[in-house]
Amino acid sequence: MATLLARNAERLVTMDGTRREIAGGGLFARDGMIEQVGPSDSLPRDADEVIDLSGHVVVPGLVNTHHHLYQNLTRAVPAAQDALLFGWLRALYPVWARMVPDDIRVSATVGLAELALSGCTTSADHLYLFPNGSRLDDEIEAALEIGLRLHATRGAMSIGESAGGLPPDSLVEPEARILKDCERVVGAFHDSRPGAMVRIALAPCSPFSVSRELMRDTALLARKLGVMLHTHLAENEEDVAYSRAQFGCRPGLYAEQLGWTGDDVWHAHAVRLDAGEIDLFARSGTGVAHCPCSNMRLGSGIAPVRRMRDAGVKVGLGVDGSASNDAADLLNEARQAMLLQRVALGADAMSAREALEIATLGGARTLGRDDLGSLERGKRADFAAFAIAGPGMAGAWDPVAALVLCAPGKANYTVVEGRVVVREGRLETIDLEAALRQHRARTRRLVDGA
Repeated sequence: MATLLARNAERLVTMDGTRREIAGGGLFARDGMIEQVGPSDSLPRDADEVIDLSGHVVVPGLVNTHHHLYQNLTRAVPAAQDALLFGWLRALYPVWARMVPDDIRVSATVGLAELALSGCTTSADHLYLFPNGSRLDDEIEAALEIGLRLHATRGAMSIGESAGGLPPDSLVEPEARILKDCERVVGAFHDSRPGAMVRIALAPCSPFSVSRELMRDTALLARKLGVMLHTHLAENEEDVAYSRAQFGCRPGLYAEQLGWTGDDVWHAHAVRLDAGEIDLFARSGTGVAHCPCSNMRLGSGIAPVRRMRDAGVKVGLGVDGSASNDAADLLNEARQAMLLQRVALGADAMSAREALEIATLGGARTLGRDDLGSLERGKRADFAAFAIAGPGMAGAWDPVAALVLCAPGKANYTVVEGRVVVREGRLETIDLEAALRQHRARTRRLVDGA
């Protein structure tokens, strides 16, 4: 039975029910589960793995609730740098259509490595296009190699340009094939047990790229299979206008009509929810993946996170795709989430600690993970440790708030299920330089073919 002892943290942030912060704190875990949390002198003295975290702030593992890992092969594409959502998509669809299975695998490897180095221990990913034989399996393989928890969502697009949709016809799939493959990946990979490393959700891309029937049928299938549902919703004004024109209602009502509200559903962005939709999400237990950097990058607006939180909506953070961010750093998302609410509502609209809560416990709740998000007995041993001695945090009186208020730093340690994934700032589980060489070659292939 493998044991882990982490001790001597400058501050250990538990995110437990009382939000304890323990000076000189630590934790003891066995087989990936936390058995004790407290002052270091109250913990066992020995373990199979002992980590001295003097000079570090320790937080629960950061949780990313929305991503498109494949997009890190198309960062900073000139034609998409200054476009709104729909124009941005039209510029990138032709490039994405040329991807192959190795592109999906390599981009997932590098994207998950980037997340691990930022202190992320769990990530959802929304893969909604499968060009040239690509499968969801390709990114799951990468996650198992890296050692991060993955909520892989089987996305889909079924309405192409010729039928009034946004994506090119070459990127859409027949709906019967989509539903069949959804059943396949759930059967092959979904693990509903506490501590699961891989879970599957079903995730038609958006109301403007799939039919009403596929939205409804996917919701029915997900509930039959016992998995969660995910899609994009109300991302910007174009999105809302499309919903009004095509469906005769706002996005929230459209989602409700088709079974897309409930505690097994989380929507990405939700920038343009109105008061009625916020109330609907709160009453139904529907979650939101808030993606502040992407929302700013695409000019989509400021999501009403303060109103959502006050109403009781579950909110987590998402880095979104690396073609619309173009980074994958959860602490930076927490910082931007806090700053955007302050820009909109005033300096007291969101504290640094609340932003950190959204990045950890909020994300875990949004993904339906009651085994993650806090450091306490019975939870999984997922945590990140950030060194506070560098210039970016020099002079900080409050080291916990400094994680969000100061320049976002990289994790010195990232631990998942009691296993060290990042040690002293270096990825332990794969050869990152080799992965980056492959990634550069695959990016060059796409650039040369453009």
